[in-house]
Formats: sequence, C-alpha cells, structure tokens
Amino acid sequence: MTKQFHDTVLGAEALDQLFRKARSYNGWLPKDVSDDQIRSIYELLKMAPTSANMQPGRFVWVKSDEAKQKLAACVSEGNEAKVLAAPVTVIIGYDIDFHEELPWLFPHTDAKSWFEGDEKGREQGAFRNSSLQGAYLMLAARAVGLDCGPMSGFDNAAVDKAFFGDNPRHKSNFICSIGYGDRTTIFDRSPRPDFGKFNTIA
Repeated sequence: MTKQFHDTVLGAEALDQLFRKARSYNGWLPKDVSDDQIRSIYELLKMAPTSANMQPGRFVWVKSDEAKQKLAACVSEGNEAKVLAAPVTVIIGYDIDFHEELPWLFPHTDAKSWFEGDEKGREQGAFRNSSLQGAYLMLAARAVGLDCGPMSGFDNAAVDKAFFGDNPRHKSNFICSIGYGDRTTIFDRSPRPDFGKFNTIA
C-alpha cells in the first residue's frame, strides 16, 4: 500500500539541516550565492501558507557592493561587518496594500473587500504574514544548502528610505544574511526549553 503523503516524515539528516544543527551565523566563507540560488529560495517560500494566500512579503536581495554599503549605513554598529561580509542580505519587507493583489491570488471569493478601508488591520496582517514568509525564507535557504544570519538591529526608517523610497507603502520587517556560514564565528548553542516549560495541551 502506498504511504499517504501526510504520514511521511523527513529523515534525521533533513531535520538536522533545517532545525537541529542549523545555526544563526555571524560570519561567512568567501563563497558566492548565485542569482539562481536566490530564485530557488523564493520559489520554495512562496508555496508556504499565508492568510488568504496573501503575499505581502517584498524582498530586496542586497548583493552588490554599492547596495551592501547602503544597507550597512542603516544597521547597528555590530551588524555592519556582517552585512558587508555576507554574500547577500535580504530585506524582508511588506506591502501595506497587499490586498490589491488578492483578486488573482485568492480568486474564489472577494477577499480584497475584507481589507479595504482598514489600513491598520492591513498593516497588522502584512506584518504578521511577512514575518511568516521571512521564516519560510530561512527554511528554504537551509533546504537548498545555505546558512542564515537573521538580524533586527537596524533603523527601519532608514532602510525604508534607502530601499523602498520609490514606494512608501512598502515597509521593512527584518533582514537576514545568507551564504555559507563560517562555523568559527558562532558560539555554542544556547539552551532550548523542554516542552513542559512553555507548552500546554488543552
């Protein structure tokens, strides 16, 4: 009998690559990340679930020296070297007016009308779902053999002006460097809580 899809469990090696042995990196090996690899990350992350299939995430892949310098000027002092050394750092942003795309993204009902006239609600939804998309992005990067270094130490307003200045409806959420991590730049893994610490099955 053919095993049902939902009964399939990833092997230990895949789970290690995505979760158990994956780390957040502070430094990078001198190896390039290709445009094809960047595209492969997006092609995976876009398949993951969001509310009403909204796609609020707007991604800027900072790869050129000029763009790295521009981004480095917007981050905290401790993150400047990380941005400059990484093969690519992606700005995970979101579009407050994501609902304009819903007629074709969620065509079986009038989902656009759910969000019209409620900018505060749209911004909350865009932030929440772009955060999900950013997490999917990191898992996708790990799945294709790359490492990640997510960061929140930056000036959002400065990043928005520098990279989303032509569309003020786009806002930055967080940034994440991607490449081949240098294991000499990480500490031992910090503690993780047991299930009983923060979980309740009701």
